[in-house]
Amino acid sequence: MVSVRHSYCRAALRQVCGRAPACPTVNGMSDRLRTLLLLRHAKSDYPDGVVDHDRPLASRGVREAALAGDWIRSTIGDIDAVLCSTATRTRQTLEQTGITAPVQFVDRIYDATAGILIEEVNGAQARFGEDVSTLLVIGHEPVMSSVALGLADERSGNGPVADKISAKYPTSSVAVLRSSAPWEQWALRGAELIDFHTAR
Repeated sequence: MVSVRHSYCRAALRQVCGRAPACPTVNGMSDRLRTLLLLRHAKSDYPDGVVDHDRPLASRGVREAALAGDWIRSTIGDIDAVLCSTATRTRQTLEQTGITAPVQFVDRIYDATAGILIEEVNGAQARFGEDVSTLLVIGHEPVMSSVALGLADERSGNGPVADKISAKYPTSSVAVLRSSAPWEQWALRGAELIDFHTAR
């Protein structure tokens, strides 16, 4: 059964994307799978006098970001490119994962809507100018869960994974989606949601 929050996230995503009801379908498939990882930043600290954008990771966050990197390497393998929010906590999360793929820090991911984040995914190939098969995006809630649930095709049997995301998308959590569509054609309900992991 699809949870109430799952349905709500889909409705919200359709609204912010401005693509409903005529959302583009995914076509032009290729034989090569593309993998998208949506990593929420690790646990952050709340120092006095520090604005939200500049908040650093807490000690726990440093440790758990490293664990997230270990999981990505052991489960997914090499990352081809990274899109990362400019916030301090996302930058530090990337650093602690130990992932050294080409990275671009994108200011609008910090306070992105779901539609904006999907636009960034759609532009990944043009942005990096090379063949990107596995893309890591490091960002913030509630957008990460909305995008993960919105991109997921419910017909692909990902209900249990979607339910976990619907319940909570904790810090240091990563959702994994796959599709054979080119990045510019990733759209609502166009990918398979294959995994969700919280580094602890």
